[in-house]
This record gives sequence, C-alpha cells and structure tokens, in this order.
Amino acid sequence: MTDRPSATAPIDRLLAIMAKLRDPDGGCPWDLEQDFPTIAPHTIEEAYEVADAIEQGDMAALKEELGDLLFQVVFYAQMASERGLWDFNDITTALSDKMVRRHPHVFGEEVGAVADATDQVRNWEAQKAGERAAKAAASGAKASALDGVISGLPALTRAVKLQKRAARVGFDWTQAKEILDKIEEEIGELRAEMEHAAPEQARMQDELGDLVFALANLARHIDVDPETALRGTNAKFERRFRQIEAWLAEGGRGPGDATLEEMEALWQKAKGLERQSK
Repeated sequence: MTDRPSATAPIDRLLAIMAKLRDPDGGCPWDLEQDFPTIAPHTIEEAYEVADAIEQGDMAALKEELGDLLFQVVFYAQMASERGLWDFNDITTALSDKMVRRHPHVFGEEVGAVADATDQVRNWEAQKAGERAAKAAASGAKASALDGVISGLPALTRAVKLQKRAARVGFDWTQAKEILDKIEEEIGELRAEMEHAAPEQARMQDELGDLVFALANLARHIDVDPETALRGTNAKFERRFRQIEAWLAEGGRGPGDATLEEMEALWQKAKGLERQSK
C-alpha cells in the first residue's frame, strides 16, 4: 500500500487511508494505540458537533463534521476487520437490509400501504419491537417494553425514550396538567429533604432526579424536546452573561468586581433588550 492511497471511489480511498493509519509498518502511532472503548468518546463528541453545526445553520461545517462522524465508522470497521469480525461492507450491507426490511411500503409487498409520516412511525416502531422481541427470544431473555433503550444515552434523552416506551403499553399520564401536579409534588419532596437539619446528599440527588424525570415527561407531553429546550436556555444564559461582562468591561470592571445586585440589574437589562428586538 502506498503512503498516498488513491482509488476510483472516494469511500475506497477513505478505507485505504484508514488501513494505512492502522498499518503496524509505518502507520500512525496514535491510531495504532486505539481500541473500541477509546474511540467511543470521540464518536459521541463528533455526533454532538454534527448537531451543533445543524443548530448553527453552518452547512460548510456540517459537511466537515459529517465527514468526521463517518471516519468514526470507518475506524471501527478497520479494527473489527483486523480481528476477523466484520468490515465496512458488512456494515453497509446489514444497514441496507434493515432499511429495506423496515420499509415494506416502499420496497416490499405493502407498497402504498402507509398513509403519512405518523403512520410510518407506527410501522417503524412495530418493526423495531418485533426485532427486539426476536433478539430477546434468541438470547433466552424475557422481553421488555424497555428493551433497546441503551444506558449510554444522555440521561435526559434516555428519560424521554423510557417514558415513550412505557406509554406505548399504557403506562402514562393522560394530561399534561397531571404532570404539573407531579412536578409540584417532587419540588415539595426535594424542599422537605433540603430543610432537614442534616440533609443527605444521596437523598437530595434522588429527589432531584425524580424532579428532572417529571420535567422530561412534561416536555414529552407538550411535544418539546427537552435537550433542545435546555440547549436553547444554555445559549440564552451564555449570551446574556457575556453581555453583562461586556457592560462591566466598559467601566474597566469584571463580574468579580460587581455585586450580585448589580449583575442582576444588568441581567434584567439584557433580558429587556432581547425582548425589544424580537
């Protein structure tokens, strides 16, 4: 293999580059040291960078970040190939087979059977439920409505997915107002724990978790993605706090030189300006 691999198809060139990086004879020391567990955090980071580029509306950055994310797949495929497990072609073949299987209304005997996107989501979920049941049966494990909701997801995202799965089998609130009552109940329990003479950190953590779970449930019921909502609030906080810093800097000061009351007044000023600009 040459140091500058080239091939007709871009994906072939990329696979050749990855193989060279992992070649014990002249490859990259860092790439050679990696394994599945060490690459996994990079994959998560790249996925978030894809989401950030989309949120920023930066299509040039999105193209680059999608390339970085694809490289993660190629990296895993190379490591698996070295172990004789599977390769990139096996990944794409399995994916293609799954997409065809899950879209019988497009590729199979049920062409035209799906009325709209909502109907397709129901069919998609039914297909996945059948696949999970078959996998559980093959392993000898008892199937659960929560199967497949992996523990490695961000906690807020996983909370919503667990709630959706439970809702499909009837375990759910019927109205959003009921969840508001539950949130007030959880706030009361957290407040009671905090007011103990010697509050237990583990208990407060437990009660706070219950509160956040209830908030995620409310978000689901009002059709708001809590991760997106929190990202928006994070951006708003950062924007306003930076404005406070800028105003203080005009007087040669920083946040550490101002009182809480001063910063709160500037916060309200920044908030008011944002509302006026909308």
